[in-house]
Amino acid sequence: MTDTDSPWKEILEHYFEPFMSLFFLEAHGEIDWERGYEFLDKELQQITREAEIGRRTVDKLVKVWLKDGKEAWVLVHMEVQSREDLGFEERMFVYHYRIFDRYRRQVVSLAVLADEKESWRPAEFSYGRWGCEMQFRFPVIKLLDFRKDTGRLQAAKGNPFAVVVDAHLLAMATRRDADSRLQSKFQLIKRLYMEGYRKQEIVDLFRFIDWIMDLPEGHERLFWKELAKYEEGKKMTYVTSVERIGMEKGIQQGIQQGIQQGIQQGMLKEAREMVQEAISSRFGTVPEDIAGEIRRFENKDILRMLLRQAIVCSDLTVFRKMLKEARC
Repeated sequence: MTDTDSPWKEILEHYFEPFMSLFFLEAHGEIDWERGYEFLDKELQQITREAEIGRRTVDKLVKVWLKDGKEAWVLVHMEVQSREDLGFEERMFVYHYRIFDRYRRQVVSLAVLADEKESWRPAEFSYGRWGCEMQFRFPVIKLLDFRKDTGRLQAAKGNPFAVVVDAHLLAMATRRDADSRLQSKFQLIKRLYMEGYRKQEIVDLFRFIDWIMDLPEGHERLFWKELAKYEEGKKMTYVTSVERIGMEKGIQQGIQQGIQQGIQQGMLKEAREMVQEAISSRFGTVPEDIAGEIRRFENKDILRMLLRQAIVCSDLTVFRKMLKEARC
């Protein structure tokens, strides 16, 4: 599990219907959204363990109902790498046929490519010999294409996944320019308020934006200062309320200084304590099962991720899920 994978997994679970609406409109139109849908994470984990053929990406197996009353299985396999993966097509094929073999139902495999290589566009896997042929094709969305097709994102105003795409593209475009990233990040957060997103949507999308558009320490302080001023003017302290909780307990200082000094110097004990302090400041106590899990981590980057999650997560159920994914 990487820091890039986690926010994609979470945002996909929160906004699966808008995801399908933006990327796969035909499929979206045939799904009966009123009947809901179900993520089958445990089932997919079993299948992928049996069929491990390379690096795992962000993938989801979802059970949906169609408008004609039939049940369908959708494999959403999201590639969030910044480089091509030569085994991608084969892995899509293997997962597809293993899901079909297990459930004996139609499977639809969909791919979203969030890498930066324009020419990498895997869309099929095939082989054949002596007249026997097999060809597997799957629809692909390339996020880089939205740089040129800006009208499509503008037409999707109000769709949370349009913001996700913008954030991902801006993160790539400003990777080596902290000043531009600071301005882009602030404008993107302002857009959430201007377009009338609900409070929970703003919090959810902020978590994704903040994660994928991380800033150096000095720029981070400027960002929070400007955001606090903006939210106070709007009388909507949705995001900076989380910041204030962190400041009261010294948690934000832990992000800006402790991560840079304590964690980087190998002070894992202090890092674990900061994570637990963040949870305590948010929810009043640290459940023993969570405390025990935190004490097991020896990876600095994972502890850094958990600290950020402890400050912004909506509840302990979400944080427990982050712990489980961090162990993978």
